Amino acid sequence: MRTERLTPTLVRVVLGGPGLDGFRSADGTDAYVNVAIPPAGAPYGAVFDPRALREAGLPREQLPARRRYTVRSWDADARELAIDFVVHGDAGVAGPWAASAEPGDVLVFEGPASGYRPDPAAAWHLMLGDESALPAVAASLEALPTDATAVVRLVCDGPEHEVPLSAPAGTDLVWLHRTHDDERDAALLLEATRALEWPDGTVHAFVHGEAEEIRAVRRHLLLDRGLERSEMSCSPYWRRTMTDEAWRSVKRDFVAAMDAEVA
Repeated sequence: MRTERLTPTLVRVVLGGPGLDGFRSADGTDAYVNVAIPPAGAPYGAVFDPRALREAGLPREQLPARRRYTVRSWDADARELAIDFVVHGDAGVAGPWAASAEPGDVLVFEGPASGYRPDPAAAWHLMLGDESALPAVAASLEALPTDATAVVRLVCDGPEHEVPLSAPAGTDLVWLHRTHDDERDAALLLEATRALEWPDGTVHAFVHGEAEEIRAVRRHLLLDRGLERSEMSCSPYWRRTMTDEAWRSVKRDFVAAMDAEVA
């Protein structure tokens, strides 16, 4: 339907039309869809069944690239679905598609599914991540009661990469700006988490972002802060120095090792 450039590297794509007639929102605030983006010159039309293509035995280079994206919002009345894409020039598949998307373009996706929603029984909420986690964090903050307590730390490339967030008045939100020194940037989220003054009561945490950063923060929360695994939603969305395809090929093993590291 339309696109909007939110920051220099964040593009919102709003989807609509009869293709969403059967869409139903997931329960969680981290609802996600699995998009399928065909390569240039694909021997099939804009509307396709990803499973049927896989079963048809097409060469790998002709199959659509699969990517998982968080639903930023679903307007059931207008029947419009918003998805925010991180764009880094021509790198990747989904980012360039979003940057060049025009009204009338088609996006094939499956879903949604979800796994997290802020626990109303928690005394306070901890949300940690970067641009890849921002849509889920934003949706989660909007779902909190007005009197909720939330502590949020978000990594981004600088002030021009911050976006306005609607949150309870008691939210402690700090943006952490990268310096483009990989070693220092990799420690930003962990150092900020270590420096937190820990509120009283049970916490419900959402921790998602770059793989090694999330792994270090997870270890700190479980070992040093005493969180239970059940009190935290934690997942690595991407990995520094790796392409999307390379990361997808090792993510399962990385997550298994991360889980085994601190059970």
